[in-house]
Amino acid sequence: MDVADACHARGIKTVAVTAGYMHDQPRHDFYAKMDAANVDLKAFTEDFYFKLTGSQLQPVLDTLVYLRHHTDVWFEITTLLIPGKNDSDEELSAMSQWIMRELGPDVPLHFTAFHPDYKMEDLPATPPATLTRARDIALRAGLRYVYTGNVYDPAGGTTACPACHSALIVRDWHQIIQYRLTPEGHCPDCGAQVAGRFEAFTSQFGRRRIPIAINMAAR
Repeated sequence: MDVADACHARGIKTVAVTAGYMHDQPRHDFYAKMDAANVDLKAFTEDFYFKLTGSQLQPVLDTLVYLRHHTDVWFEITTLLIPGKNDSDEELSAMSQWIMRELGPDVPLHFTAFHPDYKMEDLPATPPATLTRARDIALRAGLRYVYTGNVYDPAGGTTACPACHSALIVRDWHQIIQYRLTPEGHCPDCGAQVAGRFEAFTSQFGRRRIPIAINMAAR
């Protein structure tokens, strides 16, 4: 929070990368200092949270609801899909429907691929088809900005207009190949607003410079 104050004093935006596992008062105090957040929703069952993380699911859901309804923090959700642990159709459907119902269609959701490491070397890497299946489930639930990560997937990395479905931000891994949003975050083809926080930029961008755009949708 002290670092966030120092950043704001210099006109620098603050972004929290968090598991979202917080009590009410620190949640309130902490996010009063944040401009944006990426929240890890590690799974959508209490069993996963208890057995694999030693924590609980509900406080994370409470954080997401708090961010949506009680702050102006722009936030996005990331779920690491682990084969056999949190990647069933039933769980992905329940999670997507909860996000749609409690948070709305405009919260970006990122499904990322697991690879064996540390204490989980006995599990296989996430197949790309699992991420595509998860993305399809979330899109069918009504979510507008659903992405895949840690895999090569041009479709899963592209931000499309929610109205006319034109490709607006095209990515190749972490490189932005095409960026067509107006400075106000509108589709140049149909004028629809894309959810996010955007600023104008006047120069080219590359590996070390991307537009100031938080629909990590334009991450």
